[in-house]
Amino acid sequence: MPSQRFAPPPEVPGLAARRIAADIVDGVLHKHRTLDDQLDGSGAHPGLKTLADRDRALMRRLVATVLRRLGTLGHVLSRLLDKGIPSDAPRAQSALLIGAAQILWMDVPDHAAVDLSVRLVQSDRRAARYAGLVNAVLRRCAREGKALVDEVATQSLDLPPWLLARWSAQYGEATAREMALALGHEPSLDLTVKSDPAQWASRLHGETLPTGTVRMLLHGSVTMLPGFTEGQWWVQDAAAALPARLFGDIRGKSIADLCAAPGGKTAQLALAGAQVTAIDRSPARVARLRENLARLSLQAETVVADAVEWAGPVESFDGVLIDAPCTSTGTIRRHPDVAWLRQESDIAPLAALQQRLLRKSVSLLKPGGTLIYCTCSLEPEEGEQAVATLLATEPALRRVPIAASEVAGLDEILTLEGDLRTLPCHLPNPDPKLGGLDGFFAARLVKS
Repeated sequence: MPSQRFAPPPEVPGLAARRIAADIVDGVLHKHRTLDDQLDGSGAHPGLKTLADRDRALMRRLVATVLRRLGTLGHVLSRLLDKGIPSDAPRAQSALLIGAAQILWMDVPDHAAVDLSVRLVQSDRRAARYAGLVNAVLRRCAREGKALVDEVATQSLDLPPWLLARWSAQYGEATAREMALALGHEPSLDLTVKSDPAQWASRLHGETLPTGTVRMLLHGSVTMLPGFTEGQWWVQDAAAALPARLFGDIRGKSIADLCAAPGGKTAQLALAGAQVTAIDRSPARVARLRENLARLSLQAETVVADAVEWAGPVESFDGVLIDAPCTSTGTIRRHPDVAWLRQESDIAPLAALQQRLLRKSVSLLKPGGTLIYCTCSLEPEEGEQAVATLLATEPALRRVPIAASEVAGLDEILTLEGDLRTLPCHLPNPDPKLGGLDGFFAARLVKS
């Protein structure tokens, strides 16, 4: 008789998503790899190709919840573990983090969270001996974890101490706590629409913010939403959509968009009728920018170049927009890995780069031209101090304060000097998932 062939048993549902989530958490915490690198492009996790959309969404939520609540998770697990999290088996650590995150903050049955975390460590040679420990700790977490979370609810443990100290010094302790609290919630999806925000808010079951952004809760893939294929909108945080509007009427004007990729602000400028030259140093990011513009049926000249070294025409642009490379601490609500990958020592070299980019921008501007400088950083060296330094060294520049009427009357997002400064706790909503803004700074300067 021919030998019978047996198919391997099917994998337990949800295990693949958790395995990939564990790999990515390990990549952030132990290999210092960004989420973007691990989720998209040539460095993306190879297992993502085999995940169904539902499992991919689950995986992203698992990773984000662990990173968003990492400090609190560390506190809870340290109370439940006599000898601390095993340091010789990263899979045991990530399995504990993922299991506890599901038990404490996600709509996953406790028994499923425990079982799948145990299976995760059982499938790893170095971690397998910790399967019993993981099982016992997570069962205790299901019983005692909520109370342990409540113990430290007011301590802002989910921010690195250096960052919390800086924000307390800059914005005050009460505001820093509000910012930390806002960062603990999964953010909404913000869309910049070509026209008729109210109509798109209705179609997408979202709401229109005072600034015109459409905000909604995402269920499923962005690409499957109405209007995506037709190029009627693009994803852009409500705060990130503000700087490009500060030029005013730019129909027919020449605008250079430095450090332009992935192109949200380029799209805004092109939609407003400007002749846009978009410059970015990354060929891959410029390729993505071109794809985005093609989907949106918008036109811009694109250039692959280091903006500081770019041999662009001197004093030839009516406006320059520079969204400078920065520590990105204002984007932690959407990119929670930033909190754990950045160090305070990163600020000074980035501030120096920002000054070089600002001086380059001034050289590109026509007399009478407008410079909009912005960063998605909450650190003053990359915002208020950067502009103060430039104004002290460039006598041809003057600040033109932003009026509340230009930002939908939201005077709380303007500084006393008339610059834009949004915080994660701004634009609150009874549903925390529908509240908040990325942290952004923007200033408007004119060349005499």
